[in-house]
Amino acid sequence: MAFKFIPRLAIKKKLALLKHYSLTELFTHPPNKSATPFTDKQYQAVISPNWQRIDEIIQKISDIDGKIIPFDHCDYPEKLKEIYDPPLVLFVKGNSRILNRGQVAIVGSRNASIHGRETAYQFGKELSEQGIVVNSGLALGVDAHAHKGVVDNKGVTVAVIATGLDICYPARHKELAKRIYENGGAIVSEFIPNTPPKAGHFPKRNRIISGMSDGVLVIEAAIKSGSLITARCALEQNRDVFAVPGNINNPQVKGCHWLIKQGAKLVDELADIIDEMRFDSKNGLNLYIKKSINKEKEKESKKSCDQDLFNDPLLASVGYEITPVDTVVSRSKLPTDVVLTRLTMLELRGLVSAVPGGYLKN
Repeated sequence: MAFKFIPRLAIKKKLALLKHYSLTELFTHPPNKSATPFTDKQYQAVISPNWQRIDEIIQKISDIDGKIIPFDHCDYPEKLKEIYDPPLVLFVKGNSRILNRGQVAIVGSRNASIHGRETAYQFGKELSEQGIVVNSGLALGVDAHAHKGVVDNKGVTVAVIATGLDICYPARHKELAKRIYENGGAIVSEFIPNTPPKAGHFPKRNRIISGMSDGVLVIEAAIKSGSLITARCALEQNRDVFAVPGNINNPQVKGCHWLIKQGAKLVDELADIIDEMRFDSKNGLNLYIKKSINKEKEKESKKSCDQDLFNDPLLASVGYEITPVDTVVSRSKLPTDVVLTRLTMLELRGLVSAVPGGYLKN
């Protein structure tokens, strides 16, 4: 937790540090500042961590029967370690052991049609019948109905949330969340207790949903939607992407049609997902394991993505001094929701940092 709270230090740099220092060495016998890449504030966080704050967080998680899963814990999802920016710590309520089982994410519109909700419910049910862990974001619409399809079938599902573990958002899903962890599933967050829902948290949440999964199924998504952010994260992480088509006059499925045009697999039944994945057996459970990937293509994809973000014109709108979001919007002449999403992507790549009052270019 102390390592997590070193400010404005990208996860990649933190993980690189662990190749040279153990956490015990770093915090009990810190090296000289000159031997580290730390700024003054970062070094101060190493030599004098806020142990009181950390103890309060640990106690809060304990009070709600949660647990803290650090990066090197055996329950930390191995697939999540593969992504560019995995969380250093996960907070989990429920059965953390399922996080390493084969998973398929189901995501889609919050304003899903009746057909979209029924489709999400049916795919959740059918995947759980095959022993697959279904994960989603506990949001209204598609997410909730995918979870319900699983728990109604007595299966296990993972809900990745964009708040602290002690907050249920939306509040109407408190009973659904309870059913999820009481049924052997889990609620997962990277945010500390008391963290409220904020616009920038949801794209961060989405890359965990896709990062833990072998594949992502998109059901009803508009062109500008969080579900497409999840799909884009999945593509960057070299996960399989599936999309359910719909009526061409329905704006809620245009995102799915766009994904299919970009190469996502069209899905109208469970067999379409099975065709892209192979069976494996572990502990008596049938799991879908993603097919082997081409490592060189993955590296090239990440390199291309990073270069695209580095050249993002929005980056020029953020200064080395604290730049309020309103200023970035004014400079870039882009809608606020687009700016927030792109700033989050830049932050996840370590190009900018969120600070009180706005953003700083790194």
